[in-house]
Amino acid sequence: MEIGAKIYYENQTGNVVLNIGELRGHVFETTKEHDFASYKILSERVPETDDVVQFEYGAYRSDYLEGGVITRIDLDTLEPLFTYPDPVDPETPQEPRLALSKQVETLMQDNTLLKGCIH
Repeated sequence: MEIGAKIYYENQTGNVVLNIGELRGHVFETTKEHDFASYKILSERVPETDDVVQFEYGAYRSDYLEGGVITRIDLDTLEPLFTYPDPVDPETPQEPRLALSKQVETLMQDNTLLKGCIH
């Protein structure tokens, strides 16, 4: 069985509280109640102040491989916002942004549309 990443976040800010990464093998789906009982960081919180979003198994794999970390969830779209290490200045904090894979996908679509307009 394969289970995609489950992200718990503050429902007022979108800040990530806990990222339960992808699971594979002899695993099972869990409920919010089960997770709040199982993870110390969640058990110390009020469940009504947090929400959860779960992604498909393998989603954002290329972003993780590039060193991306989900630090916030966009409250309007429920899309993950990533920070990526700056190869020149890794100590400087980065602003969370859409996944690079989504940005590339959008650019490719725009490029295709533009090519269609030229011909």
